[in-house]
Amino acid sequence: MLDALSSVLSPPHRAGIPFIAGAAAAALVFGLFSQTLMWLALAFALFCAYFFRDPARTTPTRAGLVVAPADGRIVSVAEAVPPVELGLGPEQRWRVAIFLSVLDVHVNRSPVDATVTRIAYHPGKFVNAAADKASDENERNGLALVLADGRTLGVVQIAGLIARRIVCEVKEGEVLAAGQRFGIIRFGSRTDLYLPHGVVPLVAEGQLTIGAETVIADLDSAEPRRIGVVR
Repeated sequence: MLDALSSVLSPPHRAGIPFIAGAAAAALVFGLFSQTLMWLALAFALFCAYFFRDPARTTPTRAGLVVAPADGRIVSVAEAVPPVELGLGPEQRWRVAIFLSVLDVHVNRSPVDATVTRIAYHPGKFVNAAADKASDENERNGLALVLADGRTLGVVQIAGLIARRIVCEVKEGEVLAAGQRFGIIRFGSRTDLYLPHGVVPLVAEGQLTIGAETVIADLDSAEPRRIGVVR
C-alpha cells in the first residue's frame, strides 16, 4: 500500500512541469471569474502531476539481464525486423512491444548497460499504439544500443493515438546503465524492444511490466521462450 502511494506521489518528470505549472496558473486565473473552469484546470493539473510521475525503481544488476524499458502491458512478442533507420540489419530478431496507457508511468529506461550508437527519428501517423501496425506506421524515435561484447539491441519510442510528443534526453555515444532514464512519451504510447540475435524473451503477451524492474530476457540463458496462459 505504501509503495503504491509513494509511486503516485512521486515527483514529476521535468518534461511535465510546464503542463502542471500552466494548468495551475490557469486555475488561478479562472478562479477570478469561473469556478467551473477553475476546477477543470485544477483537475487537469492533478492529472498531469499523476501522468508525469517519475518514481524511483530498483533495477536488478546481474550481468546479462535485460529489463523492461517501460511500464505497461506486453501486446506483442514476435520476430520482426528492426526499423531500417537504426542500422541493426535486415534480419529478424525477437521484438517485445509494450503498450502504455494514459495511467502508466511514461518514463523510458535503458534495458541494459550499453552505449548509444544511433538515435533516429522517423515521422509517421498516430494510430492506436496497441495495434501491431503502430511499429511501422507511427511517429517514432529509436535508439540503437551496443553491449560491451558487441551485441546490439534496439529500443523504439512510438507515439500513439493521443501521444504527440516524444522526448529523448540522451545523445549518440552516451553510455547508459540498465534502468537509467533516457526519455518520456507524452499521453499514451508504445515502446518496442528488439533483442540481440539469438536471445529469446522470457515474457509473454498480456503480461504487465514495470520499467527498469521486470526482466524481459537473459543474454546468457539458453532457456526457451515462455508462453503465457490466462487464468
